[in-house]
Amino acid sequence: MNESRLVCIVDDDASVRDSLSIMLGLKGFDCRTYESSEAFLSAAPDKPCCLVLDLNMAGMSGLDLQEKLGGLHRPVEVIFLTAFADVDVMRRAFLNQAVDFLEKPVVMSMLLDAIERAFERLKSNAVATVRTQSFETLTPREREVMTAIAQGMTHREAGVLLGISPRTVEVHKGRVMEKLGAKTLAELVRMSIERIN
Repeated sequence: MNESRLVCIVDDDASVRDSLSIMLGLKGFDCRTYESSEAFLSAAPDKPCCLVLDLNMAGMSGLDLQEKLGGLHRPVEVIFLTAFADVDVMRRAFLNQAVDFLEKPVVMSMLLDAIERAFERLKSNAVATVRTQSFETLTPREREVMTAIAQGMTHREAGVLLGISPRTVEVHKGRVMEKLGAKTLAELVRMSIERIN
């Protein structure tokens, strides 16, 4: 089921809001509707969501709302809906990390596909955030040990490099794996490489 996955629909056309909300609700999504960008900002959810956003609205446009949300670093992924758009507008939306740009009347299968991609992004961003926070808990020595181990050094070689015993290297490695949630050496090496890149 999708009830924990929140879709917010922002459109100044009540019929569009209602029809999308009903269709997505039938697919099991938790839906909230807003009549304007300003209405969304004044009552924005405090949890990650997929934002199905009309491009052209009175007041703040969909693009303006997208840019404002980007500056607020909210866990929101945006799918634009529009009756008409030019390449420059699409380019601006995608540069600001829009998931997709769909024409009205929207094809439901295309919207559902875009929503799935939006939630995949939210999930991977959440994992990346947790991992970054976990890396920040490592002590300088634990970072040194992680780097040495990820470069293929044995406990003995890492110990010689860092001026500590192999047993101490092993203890530090164990702490690093616990903090990062790495279950295997391969996972630890992958995390280290991802961190560098």
